[in-house]
Amino acid sequence: MVGLRVLAVDDEAPALDDLVHLLRADPRIGEICTARDGAAALRRLDRALAEGRPIAAVFLDIRMPGLDGTVLGRVLAQFARAPHIVYVTAYEEHAVDAFEIKATDYLLKPVRPERLAEAIRRVTERTRTGEDAGSPGSAGDGADGAGGGGGGGGARAMDARAEPEPMPVELGGVTRFVAPAEVLYVEAQGDYARLHTAGASHLVRIPLAALEDRWRGAGFVRVHRSHLVALSAIEELRLDSGRCTILVGGVELPVSRRHVRELRDLLVRKARRA
Repeated sequence: MVGLRVLAVDDEAPALDDLVHLLRADPRIGEICTARDGAAALRRLDRALAEGRPIAAVFLDIRMPGLDGTVLGRVLAQFARAPHIVYVTAYEEHAVDAFEIKATDYLLKPVRPERLAEAIRRVTERTRTGEDAGSPGSAGDGADGAGGGGGGGGARAMDARAEPEPMPVELGGVTRFVAPAEVLYVEAQGDYARLHTAGASHLVRIPLAALEDRWRGAGFVRVHRSHLVALSAIEELRLDSGRCTILVGGVELPVSRRHVRELRDLLVRKARRA
């Protein structure tokens, strides 16, 4: 297999040199192009397309003068054959932005070789299967979530609502992706949300209302102003002296009065289907 042709972008020369050094050490990487800012990166990508030798992946810093990494990522997502985007940044708070742009991975500086190797593995697998980075929800396709390359953007948008993308979370400097199917319930914490799984909890920077809209197609229901719950994870519905609660993963959660009837109807329909 021919090595991947990639572009490394960072406005700080030492950081760019370190990244190039790490990329060069991986046998799956072929040619490495570089750029010191977003505008230069766009020119390099345009030239590569004109030469008929497109860039497979862009390893991209976020905080850069002028065209920063998140803006550049949205621009790249509009390419007919968008390169895969791997963010390489010192700031973990941009992970949600990376998720929305459909980035292939999100690495924190200083970059550990094993994490870079994992990111390259993901890029390699998606390149091998012909999955363009822009196909899952790029602005050019008009889709809002995951999907394959080619036409049919409307169908892909429907698929995205049925199968939402996993949520990136940080664990000790490592970014992993938590699938909606792993989450039992979500708790609002200001502008953040805490995802509760069977064995852990993860704080992510997204309002509960936004996550409710994004994960509705995965069977999540709002039961309280502070809680979003996976319908399949509800173990019991309890009514006591006009107060309604549910048991989820062994935890008792309140249900607002205005949500009681809707939740009860959903549970009844679920029981009938079973």
